[in-house]
Amino acid sequence: MSFFYFLLFLFLLSNCIADDPLWNVCNNNVVVGAKLSSNIDHLLAELVSKAPRDGYVATSYGKGDEKVYGLAQCRGDVDKKDCTSCIQDAARQIRDRCPTQDDARIWYDYCFLRYDTQDFIGQVDTAVGLFYINVENVTDPKTFNKKLGSLLDDVESEATKPENKGLGKGETQLSPFITLYALAQCTRDLPPLSCAQCIAIAVGNFPTFCPDRKGCRALYSSCYVRYELYPFFFPLDQQNSPASTSVYKVLVKP
Repeated sequence: MSFFYFLLFLFLLSNCIADDPLWNVCNNNVVVGAKLSSNIDHLLAELVSKAPRDGYVATSYGKGDEKVYGLAQCRGDVDKKDCTSCIQDAARQIRDRCPTQDDARIWYDYCFLRYDTQDFIGQVDTAVGLFYINVENVTDPKTFNKKLGSLLDDVESEATKPENKGLGKGETQLSPFITLYALAQCTRDLPPLSCAQCIAIAVGNFPTFCPDRKGCRALYSSCYVRYELYPFFFPLDQQNSPASTSVYKVLVKP
């Protein structure tokens, strides 16, 4: 697959505001009529109400051309309180950021939410992605990449087990003092094979966009994959504190 990428900006991760999303996409800039707008609001209210119960909901509302499909999901390691707060922020922000679109998606570190007038549920969507890339390189790329590849294989395997609800996470020791952490989360509407496909696409792009980097995040509409040299998933590793790192973002389109 051919890609072009656009460097958006450099920023300090530690300075990000908690309520700010990692990314949002607003497609199909249309004049949303009153009925469709009302249906979107009704759908969002349902997503906010139902998603925190089990960390996930996929549903629809309306009829005909004004029917809208929606999905909201929290990362599988996030507790109910943080999940509720994240979904509430996502529902509010997506309407503010995409007021005239009938296809909108928004990503946070703890959750993801989208809606569309086209039925996307159960379909792998990697048409557009965003990569957060650590600016620092590792000192021993050969050893690091071997360990990373093995860890990501394990994480993918965990994520595709039905009982794990699309979540895979793990860690491996690079040295007595350095631990590598990785996590993958698929949207729970995907069957295991489709989940594996999405993760494989994300991981397959790491060598292109994050070669030999200390950390990287891939955000797609169907999955999220991340690795770091500090703990970032729950329960947090108390022996290694989260680090403040500089990253930049690369947008990927077909």
